[in-house]
Amino acid sequence: MGGSGTMEQAGRARVWRIWVDAERKIVSFHEMKGARLLEFRNWEMFISAVDDYAKRQFRYQ
Repeated sequence: MGGSGTMEQAGRARVWRIWVDAERKIVSFHEMKGARLLEFRNWEMFISAVDDYAKRQFRYQ
């Protein structure tokens, strides 16, 4: 996870990131041009968002 850009450790705080392209219904765990960046500092909220996009039939890459 460390090299992928999805999680960053700054001191003790962790940040999980996803990029969302709502128009094309794509969620990426890597930076994606034109997509909206979402950052989470809480693991449960991150997983909840991932689950929500999956339920809405977004494609993951």
